[in-house]
Amino acid sequence: TMAPRLGWLHPRSSLLFLCDLQERFRGSIVAFPQIVAVAARLLQGCRVLGVRALVTEQRPEVLGPTVPELGAQGLPRLPKSCFSMGGAAAPLLGDPAVRSVLLCGIEAQACVL
Repeated sequence: TMAPRLGWLHPRSSLLFLCDLQERFRGSIVAFPQIVAVAARLLQGCRVLGVRALVTEQRPEVLGPTVPELGAQGLPRLPKSCFSMGGAAAPLLGDPAVRSVLLCGIEAQACVL
């Protein structure tokens, strides 16, 4: 059998979520600099294509801000206190114009859920 096609991403109906790429995780996530570098390239590509992007931050008062090398300065930041990004991003996910979401971040078993 053939796998279903995912289809094309359209900039006006797509969002990029950058999840929890914060200072406190710098020393505890394996390959953190490489993960951030890949996320930064993805963000750059999305900017070129006109895809909207936002950042979630898990308890930023405890875990610190998003790392500056991501290049996410000026993006909307959604603080969250639970692992999933779904609650913080619910207003955007409820927008009928949003058809595709690109997920990028760390702790996939909990945050990129």
